[in-house]
Amino acid sequence: MIYQGNAITVARNGDDIATLTFDLKGESVNKLSSAVVQELGDAVKALENENGLKGLMITSGKDAFIVGADITEFHGLFDKGEEYLVEMNLKVHDIFNAIEDLPFPTVTAINGLALGGGCEVLLTTDFRVMGEKAKIGLPETKLGILPGWGGCVRLPRLIGADNAVEWIAGGTENRAADALKMGAVDAVVPNDQLEAAALDILARAASGELDYQARRDEKKQPLKLNAIEQMMAFETAKGYVAGKAGPHYPAPVEAIKVIQKGAGEERARAQAIEAKAFAKLALSNVAFNLVGLFMNDQVVKKKAGKYEKQAQPVKQTAVLGAGIMGGGIAYQSASKGTPILMKDIKDEALELGLKESRKLFAKQVERKKLTTEQMAEKLTNIRPTLSYGDFGNVDLVVEAVVENPKVKGAVLAEVEESVGEGTILTSNTSTISINRLAQNLKRPENFCGMHFFNPVHRMPLVEVIRGAKTSDAAVGATVAYARAMGKTPIVVNDCPGFLVNRILFPYFGGFSFLVEQGADFQRVDKVMEKFGWPMGPAYLLDVVGLDTAVHAGEVMAEGFPDRMGSMSGEGDKKSAIQLMYENDRLGQKNDKGFYAYEEDRKGKPKKVSDEAAYALVKQVVKEEKEFSDDDIIARMMVPLCLETVRCLEDDIVASPAEADMALIYGIGFPPFRGGALRYIDALGVAEFVKLADRLAQELGPLYAPTEKLRKMADAGKRFYPTASQG
Repeated sequence: MIYQGNAITVARNGDDIATLTFDLKGESVNKLSSAVVQELGDAVKALENENGLKGLMITSGKDAFIVGADITEFHGLFDKGEEYLVEMNLKVHDIFNAIEDLPFPTVTAINGLALGGGCEVLLTTDFRVMGEKAKIGLPETKLGILPGWGGCVRLPRLIGADNAVEWIAGGTENRAADALKMGAVDAVVPNDQLEAAALDILARAASGELDYQARRDEKKQPLKLNAIEQMMAFETAKGYVAGKAGPHYPAPVEAIKVIQKGAGEERARAQAIEAKAFAKLALSNVAFNLVGLFMNDQVVKKKAGKYEKQAQPVKQTAVLGAGIMGGGIAYQSASKGTPILMKDIKDEALELGLKESRKLFAKQVERKKLTTEQMAEKLTNIRPTLSYGDFGNVDLVVEAVVENPKVKGAVLAEVEESVGEGTILTSNTSTISINRLAQNLKRPENFCGMHFFNPVHRMPLVEVIRGAKTSDAAVGATVAYARAMGKTPIVVNDCPGFLVNRILFPYFGGFSFLVEQGADFQRVDKVMEKFGWPMGPAYLLDVVGLDTAVHAGEVMAEGFPDRMGSMSGEGDKKSAIQLMYENDRLGQKNDKGFYAYEEDRKGKPKKVSDEAAYALVKQVVKEEKEFSDDDIIARMMVPLCLETVRCLEDDIVASPAEADMALIYGIGFPPFRGGALRYIDALGVAEFVKLADRLAQELGPLYAPTEKLRKMADAGKRFYPTASQG
């Protein structure tokens, strides 16, 4: 044995070939933590001191090769400042360069996922052999940073600047066939032939058949591009990528600039440029928040995994109601491989649900994600029915009928009679209390909410709502089914609007106040879109449907009369939202709401300004005030953030991580801002409380901070502890 560590071993075989194996003890995957990188440095030194070696093969003892750096360390490392980060990256470069400069040929056998730092490791070797199902990529830009351990330097020299820009700016995971086509790897073989193929390459390099030194020289030298080729490769890409990434995500464009600046330099200088650019991005709020999101996502997945362990597998499901929502649920279930019965009381409704599913599958075929044969096969997972005849074998039912407590209650009681004693019943309600719906059920312990967001196939979040009598087994089965459908389930407790809608409606309340005081709703939309929301509040209301918004607003008003009472719009207190609804302006449903809608060239609704909407809004304007962009942002964001705080305090949601992820996955809260609670942390809890108090004096209880939040502010606490606080 040449070297033995906690994560890395280096052994020598009879042919004088060394094998460096990544196999981190006690972990299911290999990660490049600070400790593992230190070990890699020691292992490389041991290799340098070993005499008579003829080659090195790098392998993994896990199913994945290396999933990347240990992201849990990032906030702590970022806290140490720019100088530290530059120095840290240069030390890693020294280790990686030492692998690249070993006095014998080197090869990596890539058996599985190799991302980020893992991909940068394999770029150091002279050759690469890849398993058929493995993937490689540099997804750092998705975390607001860029590859800092040589990815921006080596990849362009290996696959060409234009291909490297596409991989790095897009943060893509690339399949073996694509990697081979691009020249990122030298061979693709079945996993059981990986080691033999890698050893064969080393033998051919040792015999002089393959020139490994020429490979190295190419990676160390400047890119062979003239001025026109540079302009074509970089300037055009910068414009395109900036347009796609948007102004709030600088990392993809910065990565292109780093590749461009380093293109004319040799290895050391290009790596110094990369190290400095990485450090600058790492200290940005965007990187801090996107890394925080990754960590929150891990928390959510871990919790879902724990719930899943409490459940029996869900093999056969059913959806009640075959409208757009039911059809969307059926499609999602069928597309991910769980057979589903789709039940309705009318043939034409079933046809509508099937049509919705067929349309979504057809889009997958158009995008070449599925073949026609695969589509036909997946469609057989959906079985339409008018009766409960086949419900005896169903493990879980999703009720998705009209949003009316009496109708839902009757349908749930009816289906309970037709299913087995262990079948889990769920309701896709967006507002109706789960405890209320459970009142008519004989087995309330088998019942919970399963709230999908529209459109089902696009929105990642599913709220799993626990009622007072819901069992852990029911929650576990529902979480398991949501995950099998490719969704992110977050478990919440029952209350009006549950988590996401309860938080969203104070945001709409803030919008109504602004309009009453004379703010132009189109300007409010523009300001909030510039802030980072995918659409402003007026546009979002049109997409949700003004009828849905009014109904949900009434539920909120009843549940939280002290601060949301005005949402019921009684007497002269009508809001612009209610006025739209009463004048049959339902939004995109009937092509008129705050905006009018026309079909664009692709047949999708395109919003246009509508004087009739402005005329209606004038009826609710009580005064004319001038608002700055900051005023608009504060009046919109403070009530949303405060309601998130209340949901955490009321134990509707278990942790800040789950609250913030629900908002990002459920309503498109700007990811680069990290979520409502991270947004409060960024402003400073004490500053946020001051701002809320000032607004509450004028606008009332919707803007009033809670007592617990005041205590947090006084104590200098945060929702997310800093790295130094642990």
